[in-house]
Amino acid sequence: MTKEEIILLISDKLRLIRTEANYTQDRMATVIGVSKKTLVQIEKGRALANWTTVIAICALFRESDTVSNALGGDPLEVIETIARDGIDFRKEKTLGGKVWWRELDRKRGYIIQKNLISQHLRILDEDYYRIYSTFDETEALSRFQELYSEHE
Repeated sequence: MTKEEIILLISDKLRLIRTEANYTQDRMATVIGVSKKTLVQIEKGRALANWTTVIAICALFRESDTVSNALGGDPLEVIETIARDGIDFRKEKTLGGKVWWRELDRKRGYIIQKNLISQHLRILDEDYYRIYSTFDETEALSRFQELYSEHE
């Protein structure tokens, strides 16, 4: 998934996100920091949200079923992976990938998974902490091999 694809996706789902939150257009515009006119234009498909607005929506409505379903789980993980061009440090504890994830491999206390919706990959440690995320499969597999080889 690219930044542009997420912008298109969130722009397309904005009305559903607002409706799910039970917000008026005025309230939603205030919360995400755009004018009502801009919000209406996005909801009607005449304009796209900008990247900053998409980040605000994903952060402020991260518990929204619409946002989670659109991005395949934790929206902030997807956004952060794109914004930072991957993540390579121990981050928050996950649930282990029970819903949105397909396990690709498991070796020496490391698990590599691929998100079924966004297609990004992540590596978890044995305690299910995310330690690496990227959209580059070759890079992810290389990092996975590097990690489990260190523990031989």
